[in-house]
Amino acid sequence: MSSVTATTELGDQELQALDAHWRAANYLAVGQIYLMANPLLTEPLRPEHVKPRLLGHWGTSPGLNLVHTHLNRVVRARGLDAICVWGPGHGGPAVLANSWLEGSYSETYPDVSRDAVGMGRLFRQFSFPGGVPSHVAPETPGSIHEGGELGYSLSHAYGAALDNPGLLVACVIGDGEAETGPLAASWHSNKFLDPVHDGAVLPILHLNGYKIANPTVLSRLPQSELDDLLRGYGHDPLHVTGDDPAQVHRAMAAAMDTALDRIAAYQQAAREQGSTQRPRWPVIVLRTPKGWTGPAEVDGLPVEGTWRAHQVPLSEVRDNPQHLRQLEEWLRSYRPEELFDEDGRPRPQVLECVPDGERRLGANPHTNGGLLLRDLPLPPLDRFAVPVDTPGGSLHEPTRVLGELLEQVMAGTADRRNFRIVGPDETASNRLQAVYQATGKAWQAEFLHVDEDLDRHGRVMEILSEHTCQGWLEGYLLTGRHGLFSCYEAFVHIVDSMVNQHIKWLRTTRTLRWRRPVASLNYLLTSHVWRQDHNGFSHQDPGFVDHVLNKAPEVVRVYLPPDTNTLLSVADHVLKSKDYVNVVVAGKQPCFDWLSMDAARAHCARGAGIWQWAGNEDGRAEPDVVLACAGDVPTQEVLAAVQLLRRHLPQLAVRVVNVVDLARLLPREEHPHGMPDAEYDALFTPDKPVIFAYHGYPWLIHRLAYRRRGHTNLHVRGYKEIGTTTTPFDMVVRNDLDRYRLVMDVIDRVPGLAVTAAPVRQLMEDTRLRHHAWIREHGTDLPEVADWSWEG
Repeated sequence: MSSVTATTELGDQELQALDAHWRAANYLAVGQIYLMANPLLTEPLRPEHVKPRLLGHWGTSPGLNLVHTHLNRVVRARGLDAICVWGPGHGGPAVLANSWLEGSYSETYPDVSRDAVGMGRLFRQFSFPGGVPSHVAPETPGSIHEGGELGYSLSHAYGAALDNPGLLVACVIGDGEAETGPLAASWHSNKFLDPVHDGAVLPILHLNGYKIANPTVLSRLPQSELDDLLRGYGHDPLHVTGDDPAQVHRAMAAAMDTALDRIAAYQQAAREQGSTQRPRWPVIVLRTPKGWTGPAEVDGLPVEGTWRAHQVPLSEVRDNPQHLRQLEEWLRSYRPEELFDEDGRPRPQVLECVPDGERRLGANPHTNGGLLLRDLPLPPLDRFAVPVDTPGGSLHEPTRVLGELLEQVMAGTADRRNFRIVGPDETASNRLQAVYQATGKAWQAEFLHVDEDLDRHGRVMEILSEHTCQGWLEGYLLTGRHGLFSCYEAFVHIVDSMVNQHIKWLRTTRTLRWRRPVASLNYLLTSHVWRQDHNGFSHQDPGFVDHVLNKAPEVVRVYLPPDTNTLLSVADHVLKSKDYVNVVVAGKQPCFDWLSMDAARAHCARGAGIWQWAGNEDGRAEPDVVLACAGDVPTQEVLAAVQLLRRHLPQLAVRVVNVVDLARLLPREEHPHGMPDAEYDALFTPDKPVIFAYHGYPWLIHRLAYRRRGHTNLHVRGYKEIGTTTTPFDMVVRNDLDRYRLVMDVIDRVPGLAVTAAPVRQLMEDTRLRHHAWIREHGTDLPEVADWSWEG
């Protein structure tokens, strides 16, 4: 029996129709896991009808089918605009079954028609070579969430609901997934959901009791304790519990109607009556047996309602006649002859609850966000460009200027509300606070008089959970909007695994013609490794770039703008781009302005180029040495080294190369932005020493350039995992990235200088020693470092 008293009275006909749809979906889910022929069981089941490798997950499927069936009912009855995020990892059989039943699958893939032939293809392709994954993957119509890695469903759901006031986002949360840290933090998203401008999220916590081999924590809590937990999160739980299909159908209908009535009332109070009280949004707790309606026992061991139902309950169907008989009995228990006609088409009763057209969960345009995407109204860059009369003649804080640009983007999207900034409590810390002139920080919890910039309708979102920020933004982007994730460089690693999944998603969608391009996922990483001297070693890690550049080259881009105008140019580019993951690393501290806006545009378009004004080749056919740099602090150290070389070794021909787009170092065959060998050789030379000052771990540059002819001459300086709380310049000295070390490297690497320039090298070494003594006595950097400027 259910623990919900049914206030919604289902008539017998409606109950029978809902049950028919649910049984049909269950039949199709089992068929996908097992069958490669005889889809309608028109003949006795034989071993050759069964797949040789049985892959898939049955345990969660009947519960997901129940949810889908009842979502169909309320969408159709209420005319809702709704989507669903399916959290349980391997729920693919259920969602594929339902999209085939509603017809959206056959519309997307016409060869998988809604008849016996198409059913056979639906079955055969599942977890089969050349077929489709067992997850609710990008190939699945109606999906915005890859169910393979658990923990992110609820944050994705909230991201989809943001700025979509007419949208209901249901979210099924598996009880295994509910044990993860990211999911636990994402319950707090309800403190940021604006009932006026945002849609609603209906979480459905599906407790079927088990993971792969163990019970789940939430399923073993007493109901009172679970209720306390959910109420503590700010939700009002509605329970549906049982194993009798008719009773559960009635209870689920009642819970759905109760939840939707409450959601409508909250929204009406906020939108029409001006209520500012934070709603206690409903959550449905659905308790049904794992593997419900499947085999009760197999080989004398209990299966239904246990962990043994998690994957494939009958694993030896081809070789064990008893298993084969049980599989046929299981499939026939759904009475497929009542559900499908002789041609394999769903009978009218099965489809009575299914909505029409774009109201179907598999056809809603929000789940193919590129259909709804509008370009951002980006203002002209010249409005924000800093004047650069001579390189290095002024200083600006790059991200502070970028904040002025983003403020205009926020203002320009005030009516359409399709742009958000997310980050873990760091918008102002990262110098982007100008955006608060256009919008505040989203907040639905308590306000105090000391608070600043909190706004019930704000579009800057800060929560000290990088996972939640990432999930919000992914859900927002995949439903057709734009955004930016601002984060301290060291702590963006927390979402390493999440960005993996998003990159895989984008790479897959590029192969699906029906998936329209969505706005890129843009990271702004600041408060970076070289200016975390005050916070110390724990805040010093530039390795996210390495992680991203390991991924699909057609999707990932990494930019290291060396000054304010190049940052503006890069930001303009990434905010216009689609279907990429863009990583932009830029400083927030005062930085020399090297390039005018026009020069910055040209330099960023090249991605890497010679700064002729910085070098002293003086018309020679080739340089003696190349000093390359990528990143703002490495660029400054290279230019300071060049200045020292001009002073002490004026006869040396030095070329300065700055790299903005890190992928330019790769060969063209390995990345779309990669340079052909001839272009690379022209820039870096094939045989001259190259001293490369790089923002991050030096081994990455070697990996990117290892196939180049001049790789044996490449010497890279970067972060070597040496850090502490110290002065800004001491950070570069400790990691051998400083100007004095770079001069020493030139002397060591250019033939003939080891002897002739030995006094200069000794002077550089002595200066480093003087630096160490100075900072320990004075606590500040050497005056010639602190007051350095480019002499040109």
